[in-house]
Amino acid sequence: MILAKRLYELQQIDLEIQKTQELLDEVNRQLGESETLVRARAELLAKEEHLAEIDKQQRDVEWESEDLRSSIAQMSKKLYDGKIKNPKELLSLEQEVKLFKAKLKQKEDSLLDLMAEVEEEQGKIKLVTERLSKLEGEWQQEQKVLAQQQAEAERQLADFSQKRQVSASEVAPQSLELYERIRLRKGQAVVKVEQGRCQGCRLNLSMRELQQARAGDVVQCSSCGRILYLS
Repeated sequence: MILAKRLYELQQIDLEIQKTQELLDEVNRQLGESETLVRARAELLAKEEHLAEIDKQQRDVEWESEDLRSSIAQMSKKLYDGKIKNPKELLSLEQEVKLFKAKLKQKEDSLLDLMAEVEEEQGKIKLVTERLSKLEGEWQQEQKVLAQQQAEAERQLADFSQKRQVSASEVAPQSLELYERIRLRKGQAVVKVEQGRCQGCRLNLSMRELQQARAGDVVQCSSCGRILYLS
């Protein structure tokens, strides 16, 4: 019974190692930037790039509008300074002034639209920036907790690994090899016997199997092949 008990205790340590390793793997998976945070940053970058593009368009229209105003002012001066006497030339210049003023009106309307778009985009950027700031704050707190969990899991794994070495050293090599072989195939190598049943396959054991288990032999269930432990 002592050997079966030692194998059962070894299995308990292995189960703790497996559980702790799974926890550590999950913690490691969560460490680093989340997809939500990455998407929020990408969204902010895209909006900032869009705003920069609109800003450039606005500056271009402002420069074009200023050029048109300057041209209109020069033509208006020529139109009314009395130096041009030819009626046809005056009419042509007057039409050109009207054309430039129409172009200026289009530019000014376009500028108003761009200014409204800039204001709207700035509002969106403010909202996204606030959301991103909140997400980053929450993320930093989560990362702090995860880092602590990681350190604790790694410490536990080191402790369990040390315990396993001690526990495995107390088992005969042949029995340890059998245990490892069954564990690899079945997942659980040692199962308890309760009310005359193997708790691995839930089937009744023969009297011979029960007697061998009570005697302390390393006995395997004839149905599932697991090592029987009678506490």
